[in-house]
Amino acid sequence: MDKAEFSQRPVPALADCQNQPDSRQLRIDKVGVKGLLHPIEVLDRAMERQSTVAKCSLLVDLPKDFKGTHMSRFVEVLNAHGRMVNVENLPAMLHELQKKLQAQVAHIVMEFPYFIEKAAPVTGAKGLVDYQVTFDAAAHGKDVTFTVTVTVPVTTLCPCSKAISAYGAHNQRGYVTLALRSVRPIWIEDMITMMEESASSEVYSLLKRPDEKFVTEHAFDHPVFVEDLVRNVALRCNAHPDITWYRVEAENMESIHNHSAYACIEKPA
Repeated sequence: MDKAEFSQRPVPALADCQNQPDSRQLRIDKVGVKGLLHPIEVLDRAMERQSTVAKCSLLVDLPKDFKGTHMSRFVEVLNAHGRMVNVENLPAMLHELQKKLQAQVAHIVMEFPYFIEKAAPVTGAKGLVDYQVTFDAAAHGKDVTFTVTVTVPVTTLCPCSKAISAYGAHNQRGYVTLALRSVRPIWIEDMITMMEESASSEVYSLLKRPDEKFVTEHAFDHPVFVEDLVRNVALRCNAHPDITWYRVEAENMESIHNHSAYACIEKPA
């Protein structure tokens, strides 16, 4: 049977299992789709749009009376915006999810790489550095909250190692993660700067020998423990008038231990 013949056949009523009642009477906090790749656009500090690919999660709450949710509707909401998914239309997408799925609460999480062209500190040689960014938007009724999270690779040099060693000091790559909410949007680039300036040195994708000398010596002159790192970032957040909540985490991938060093500071909401 070809498609034309099939399309002419009468269509029987299809069972809607999701709308059937559920006798267990247990509300589900989050249900939906995860790991869906989708192109998005992000506005950078230069007011240009950067195209990237996000791993998306779209979730809602499910009342205790319903057996299941309609998974296809999540994808419909996402696809309805084409390639123009960005921060500006996330609230509208959240409310569309609430309406289509008869939900009180909706969540959209987008994880994506964000690229910045950085010039080496001495020679000015340019290369791209990638940072991991997450947009986490949630609607509770009409109220929408938005959290942006950025993870930044940095160099840290151990103050204790420097103090006790006759020469040299051990250093390692660390990762700083800052999540925040604010009364006005904070540029991703500004969040990155807050974290990089709190470390022993920032990292680059392209360094010539004069640059490597500078970075090595700069890190040696600015040793920080993992505790120093989170405190330095927290102080910068506390001084920012628009930040209402934050959580800063740092993990050093220790070069002389078989474990990581970790610290976290969170400002109460």
